[in-house]
Amino acid sequence: MNALKKLFGGDTRQFGMIFALVALILFFQWMTDGRTLTPGNVINLFNGNSYILILAIGMVLVIIAGHIDLSVGSVAAFVGVTVALAIRDWGIPWYLGILLGLGLGVLIGAWQGFWTAYVGIPAFIVTLAGMLLFRGFNQFVGKSNTIPVPSDFQYIGSGYLPEIGPDTGYNNLTLLIGLVAVAFVVWGEIRSRNTAKALGAEVPEAWVTITKLVLISAAILYATYLFATGRPGTSFPVPGMILAVLVLIYGFISSKTVVGRHVYAVGGNRHAAELSGVQSKKVNFLVMMNMSVLAGLAGMIFVARSTASGPFDGVGWELDAIAAVFIGGAAVTGGVGTVIGSIVGGLVMAVLNNGLQLLGIGADLTQIIKGLVLLIAVAFDVYNKSQGKKSIIGLMMRSFQRGSGSPLQPDETTSTKETISRES
Repeated sequence: MNALKKLFGGDTRQFGMIFALVALILFFQWMTDGRTLTPGNVINLFNGNSYILILAIGMVLVIIAGHIDLSVGSVAAFVGVTVALAIRDWGIPWYLGILLGLGLGVLIGAWQGFWTAYVGIPAFIVTLAGMLLFRGFNQFVGKSNTIPVPSDFQYIGSGYLPEIGPDTGYNNLTLLIGLVAVAFVVWGEIRSRNTAKALGAEVPEAWVTITKLVLISAAILYATYLFATGRPGTSFPVPGMILAVLVLIYGFISSKTVVGRHVYAVGGNRHAAELSGVQSKKVNFLVMMNMSVLAGLAGMIFVARSTASGPFDGVGWELDAIAAVFIGGAAVTGGVGTVIGSIVGGLVMAVLNNGLQLLGIGADLTQIIKGLVLLIAVAFDVYNKSQGKKSIIGLMMRSFQRGSGSPLQPDETTSTKETISRES
């Protein structure tokens, strides 16, 4: 136990959701006779859930800021059908269609952000109206028809990394990306140790660092192997690449930038944040606008994967995104959450859904199980807070952030003024 405490930063419970994810994967691998961790199933799992994980990235920032967005599914559907119609009827190139969709997301986000930030209407009401409004626009613009999209556009939703170099029996580009990812993790850990030594901070024992690097590298390399050994013509999916880039960008923004700190500060205590110089209206406007942009991107990826837009696209997506964020450790009251945590929460739901499908469990029982998982995860976290303990799920990535040299995410035990003071 002492060894585990050293390895995971003194509190093995903080990685509870990661352990839960690994346990789910191993359980379904056993129950499905090895069908869970096959290249084809892993590729399909990422392709089929990438748009929800993209929504979760935006939703976690909205929830950290103390809001909720119920319109993301309708916004995604409206952007998807508009882009499909523009490409088909206006004859614009597919890449201009993507820019059109992102621009439309900016306009929608600015609309909802204005009512939330500057008029003062709660985001719950604004986005509830938006859910109805843009669902209606989706059906009005598309006339409740299915609108196909060209094969070039479909690449962003169902494409794979191309093959490069000699024929090795694997996808060389996928292998290269996996090796680069491992090198980046090793470099980051060495850099953080050197920084800690230079500052005179406590440095983990060498065996702790080595063991952590071996575990992380082994997970990355095994995932790389699965993606590189799929059926001919497949490799790491393009939606997965888009998701990975977004995780890196938003992980950096949320933990390394002033804007990210301000989002946490506003969600933790808006009045104290304003007294510290934070422009809360600007922060609320930006998180709402960013959410709609990512919703538009998710909608385009789904349409590209489905090869056509439809009148029922986006139904229930907001619930899946919200569930992923709360399972990943965000607090209902705001101020707590991480991008990585929301991705882990989304993967828990994705693996659970995928495993139950492989076992032949019906949609009705699947929904019941997913609902119970969400309720238990949040109730467990709330219980620990009520007992005066730190949030188990909210602390999940604390050790990782220490190891990477990034500042800790503010949680319910950290005051807003302390959060703002770290910027200076």
